[in-house]
Amino acid sequence: MFEMITKEQALPGRSEAIPLPLKHFVNQNNLSAPYPENMQQAMFGLGCFWGAERKFWETEGVYITLVGYAAGFTPNPTYQEVCSGMTGHNEVVYVIYDPDKVSYETLLTIFWESHNPTQGMQQGNDRGTQYRSGIYTYSDEQKALAFKTREQYQKVLLTAGLSMITSEIIDAPEFYAAEEYHQQYLAKNPGGYCGLGGLGIPLK
Repeated sequence: MFEMITKEQALPGRSEAIPLPLKHFVNQNNLSAPYPENMQQAMFGLGCFWGAERKFWETEGVYITLVGYAAGFTPNPTYQEVCSGMTGHNEVVYVIYDPDKVSYETLLTIFWESHNPTQGMQQGNDRGTQYRSGIYTYSDEQKALAFKTREQYQKVLLTAGLSMITSEIIDAPEFYAAEEYHQQYLAKNPGGYCGLGGLGIPLK
């Protein structure tokens, strides 16, 4: 599905959250709050969340990553429901990070350089509204940096003869964790499908 549904069209979902494992498969940190006091949060959508999550858990200063669904209408959706296009959700990566070790701007650089943000409702061969590019911000500072870096990258892409960025930048909506099977998928399945490819063009 290449067009967003309306709230009235969305599947009803459920009140119960999908249960999470206790620990991050890669670094063994606790997946559920409370997190250490100095941590901050970020959320990004950049195509299939399996490959996207690995980009962030490999980054020094990232405490945990979770894959899930956001920016739609259906509460506590399943993977099958999201893939149907009838929840409005995007596949996203939720990041808890230590700002003393990694900046939000660094996370934005990873976001921009790890996928093609000009493709609309798809990423490579993955097609549908759940694969759209998006930055979901938790503060005015994050939002300002998101728009600033989008403007910077747009200039770089236009100079390279590429098209306009389609990434949405909105206040962070509610995050719904995906099923345990999807969490840190490429660590559990090293040869698994990634579906992520950047343009090979640096932000700066």
